[in-house]
Amino acid sequence: MISPDDNPAAQSYYQVRFDWGHAGAAAIEAGADAVVWVDQLGESQATPVTDAAVVAGSIQNAAAVAEWVIVKQAERGDRFRIAVVAAGEPGADGALRFAVEDLLAAGAVIDALTAAGIDHCSPEAAAASAAFVGLRRATRHLVGASVSARTLGDVELDFAPVDAVPLLQDFRR
Repeated sequence: MISPDDNPAAQSYYQVRFDWGHAGAAAIEAGADAVVWVDQLGESQATPVTDAAVVAGSIQNAAAVAEWVIVKQAERGDRFRIAVVAAGEPGADGALRFAVEDLLAAGAVIDALTAAGIDHCSPEAAAASAAFVGLRRATRHLVGASVSARTLGDVELDFAPVDAVPLLQDFRR
């Protein structure tokens, strides 16, 4: 059996990790101090089960999440590891479907972490951040025109920054 430290899918070498859905959360949460669950349009009903704290991340609170991580790292006095998970959407067959709005929002969170100095990112996290940074000016259009937004119909898009970091699950350790 491969331990989380030896399993490349765990991304455990990195301070900031990224993956998709519950299976992705299970893959990268080992050793993480917090999971940032990103569901930009709020369609997901269930958050991952983990021993780490789980907070909600979005385009709107990306800077606040980064500040929360900085505070937690200072309290700990040591590296604070973050697993950023894009919720994704269930497809017609029930399998996880790519959701561009969750990718961009996860990228916004990772970009904010990088701006705050938490920049030891896995390649997966770096790619999500680059997607957001490269498409930042088109984010409103891309989220509004996404399959998820069109399926939900008449989605209100307000990307004004907010300071709230909703705690979905407290630390269990």
